[in-house]
Amino acid sequence: METNNVLGRDLRRGAWWRGGTGSMLLLLLTMANGAAHAALSFNNPDKAPVAAVDRFSEKAGHLQQRTAANGLPGANMPVDFDQGPFITQGLSPDGKSVSYYNFDVQSTTPAPLYVLYREGETQPVSGQLDIIDNLPGEMGYNDFRQVWKVTVPRAYKANTISDAAEIRKAGYRMEKTDGLRNMPVVPDKSVARKRLKGESAGLQRGWYRGQVVKYFNFDEAALSAAGADIVPVSPIYVTFNINPDMPNGGPASGFRTEANSKQTHNVPSTLPGDAAYSPLWLVNVYDNRDWPGVRDLDTVLKAAILAPAVATVNCPVVALAP
Repeated sequence: METNNVLGRDLRRGAWWRGGTGSMLLLLLTMANGAAHAALSFNNPDKAPVAAVDRFSEKAGHLQQRTAANGLPGANMPVDFDQGPFITQGLSPDGKSVSYYNFDVQSTTPAPLYVLYREGETQPVSGQLDIIDNLPGEMGYNDFRQVWKVTVPRAYKANTISDAAEIRKAGYRMEKTDGLRNMPVVPDKSVARKRLKGESAGLQRGWYRGQVVKYFNFDEAALSAAGADIVPVSPIYVTFNINPDMPNGGPASGFRTEANSKQTHNVPSTLPGDAAYSPLWLVNVYDNRDWPGVRDLDTVLKAAILAPAVATVNCPVVALAP
């Protein structure tokens, strides 16, 4: 306390210009500069907190909203997407079995994904986590993200920036590209083990407001906004145990399946490799009375459509029968 009083008195007298307690002031200034430098130093994603995620809340869920009856995982609890109702076995356009995940309703308006590049370089900054600015349930969230290229100085150190607001505040040049990624953000330790082309099924990491987020990546087909800034869609035809115009009908009744089997007669109109393929399916509901005769795309197109274009749902294809 005495030292602080002396320092305050000498500062008022201007003694810090002449030495004396000036050495103490120099020490304080040095400490302050050190703290400022530490605040600007890179963030360590291995030590950063992991963001809490809930895909089944009232704000985030649509087809998959948690209720007391359906037993969907609790907030921020790991999800096994290889179990129902998160994976579906349908029929390909030519009638073979096809499997796809169900990541619920998503908009055709992609959310931004910020990818950092140093000036003059053509590859993203090595070690830098990509940056997002919203989580499931927050305004503007989408599994599908449009890549924004952010140009940072040559001296930039990976993970110095971990928040989209910091990018905007710094005034770095940003360029919107046509590139789209399908990257559902999920709770830590979630699993979705299937991939069509053998790509990594492990959780990926990104930044969200200084926290690490975990997400899956699906690369079964290249996606592009094609200058329209929207996620392309492709039709899929589905039917339920109870038609949607009946009591307790529609999604709550579950997809109609073959006896003692998980095989539905849901038919996507395209597959990965087709020019028109998109994992964002435009859902058309057909009459389940036509279900026995549906075996492929040709037969489902003859079925009575009860509800056309009712939703756009993220369902990446992850397995095809030979």
